Amino acid sequence: MSSKVYIVGLGVISSIGNNVAEHLAAFEREEAGMAEISKLNTIHQGELPVAEVKLSNEELIAITGLPVNSSRTSLLSSVAAKQALDDAAIPNLNTFRVGFVSANTVGGMDQSEDFFVDFLADNSKGKLRYVHDHECGSITEIVASQLGIHDIVTTISTACSSSANAIFYAARLIKNDIADVVIAGGADSLTKFTLNGFNTLMILDKEFCKPFDENRAGLNLGEGAGYLVLVSDKVMSALNKVPYCILSGYNNSNDAFHQTASSPEGTGSYLAMKGALAKAGLQPADINYINLHGTGTPNNDSAEGTAIKRVFDPFYPPMSSTKSYTGHTLGASGGIEAVFSVLAIKHLIIYPNLRFSTPISELPFAPVTSFLKDRPVKHVLSNSFGFGGNCTSLIFSVA
Repeated sequence: MSSKVYIVGLGVISSIGNNVAEHLAAFEREEAGMAEISKLNTIHQGELPVAEVKLSNEELIAITGLPVNSSRTSLLSSVAAKQALDDAAIPNLNTFRVGFVSANTVGGMDQSEDFFVDFLADNSKGKLRYVHDHECGSITEIVASQLGIHDIVTTISTACSSSANAIFYAARLIKNDIADVVIAGGADSLTKFTLNGFNTLMILDKEFCKPFDENRAGLNLGEGAGYLVLVSDKVMSALNKVPYCILSGYNNSNDAFHQTASSPEGTGSYLAMKGALAKAGLQPADINYINLHGTGTPNNDSAEGTAIKRVFDPFYPPMSSTKSYTGHTLGASGGIEAVFSVLAIKHLIIYPNLRFSTPISELPFAPVTSFLKDRPVKHVLSNSFGFGGNCTSLIFSVA
């Protein structure tokens, strides 16, 4: 059994960058990725801002080498997973037991939507290859095959906590001596179904979102992918590199309150954070930065804030929602924000919560509003809370 789980590789793509370096630059410039819809063909163009990856499918196909007509989710997943594996630079990878644990919530739905445009007009038309990879697991299998990973390949889909749970599961595979190396995280692309669904729930902001602001009005949907490479003690000792950090704590809890809303007391969020702290052997005062789930909806931010008050009162570490940059990338958010959390430790930085102006009246704290450098960041708590009350917290710590 591995005593520690090390992070040795990072990969990320979102609306603010196509790799780690571009993300760091966007954070420092305080440059958000939200804009009018330009790539998704929807009736909501010009009405709802979203955070789209700036590359077209054709450009992503050229980068990844995946076939024409690949789903956008698989393309985004391939870009970030390959980055992470290249960054890890593990020699003789095929001598280890390697896993790929990937999360998503939309699968190849974008291709299915294209199919039904033609099919509904004339049911003798429409290309069935567009629906072949509709389900979530197909995305994982496509990318695993491209990466040459066959030992352990599995998909997790638990709404917006999906890729945080993928990282959680990867750590358990390593801790229990089932895998030596695991690429873990997730991807999601924007689809008409997702945009229409969230719009029906009336939780989309028609302006750029304002997480944890008293006057928040909802979220902006985004897309992207984020992956970590996690390795065991055995693999770490064979690498000629310094790890980014370790994954010291993780916990998943469920408040079983409502299909799409968090309990007012933030019960699931509270239990997830408390459990992660206990797993890491840390006290609340040890946390130097909280990457908030922070979607910008009235319910989510209030519930998460209430849970943070229960855990951290009266001393609150710096905190912010990076969704003010990337939008809410749904099943990818936990993976993308795990990358951000690791980078905060690596570069001793804290990200600002963009567009924040007025503290939530019932909370005794407020998020950070400027990009901070040279901070003593040793332990980062990253929250990912999903529909159905599925709540996961991860803690990253200096190695």
